[in-house]
Amino acid sequence: MARNLDTTALRSFVAVADTGGVTRAAGLLNLTQSAVSMQLKRLEESLGVGLFDRSSRSISLTSQGELLLSYARRMLELNDEAYGKLTAPDYEGEVTLGVPHDIVYPVIPVVLQRFAAAYPRVRVHLVSSFTRGLVEDFRRGAIDIILTTEDSVGEGGETLTKIPLIWVGAPKGQAWKKRPLRLAYEESCIFRQFVQRRLDEVGIPWEMAVESNFSRTIEATVSADLAVHTMLEGTEPRHLERIEHGGQLPSLREMNVNLYQANLDQGPVVRDLAKFVRDGFYTLKAPVMA
Repeated sequence: MARNLDTTALRSFVAVADTGGVTRAAGLLNLTQSAVSMQLKRLEESLGVGLFDRSSRSISLTSQGELLLSYARRMLELNDEAYGKLTAPDYEGEVTLGVPHDIVYPVIPVVLQRFAAAYPRVRVHLVSSFTRGLVEDFRRGAIDIILTTEDSVGEGGETLTKIPLIWVGAPKGQAWKKRPLRLAYEESCIFRQFVQRRLDEVGIPWEMAVESNFSRTIEATVSADLAVHTMLEGTEPRHLERIEHGGQLPSLREMNVNLYQANLDQGPVVRDLAKFVRDGFYTLKAPVMA
């Protein structure tokens, strides 16, 4: 006798695996935490295996859960593709989304998946650049929606979340202790002048060790312990680490992640893409809970 997996439960399972907790998954799916938990329980009972290791505060997948996750993604992709092709209005064309490179992950891939399921014939042109460049392109009408990282919010924008700016350096590095403090920044980085002002305010001499518009160049210099850098908390790559300076470097502020939408009357395509972005960042800032 054939037995069927519940796609609704699979969607909750994938959401919990992607977000790391029931609370965030519930926010992404617009469900209650209890509803998501019940779906996970039913899924485990139907398969007769444990999918999550709940021994710690955060949720992780068991080996059986990792195996199911691969199948679940493929099943949901086919389900959404079939449903979209058979039921969606024939919206076609292209919409442009601009995102600073340091906040593409983890939200934007999920946004693109949701949008593709809702509008399979509309292509999203993703532009990854610095905030200054995105703002300029947006103002001249080249981009429909942009995200920015700024210390305030401009006219027509809305703040989705705030993320602390932190000092980063090489693992177990010593560059942050040297004076003048050697900095490595992209030429167009919006954090650069703010950090320089903070150093001036507290009387720490500094010099630019590297100026480049290639992030890989900056990361290579910092990972070699030749300079320090600043990044939004949670966006630092594995080969860099947060500097625990104990107050020997100035404190830095939270930065806004802002959304700007070109025309509020552009129709459902742009409106829904903006909604998916909002939902993604709302989910990101929800506390992680089992």
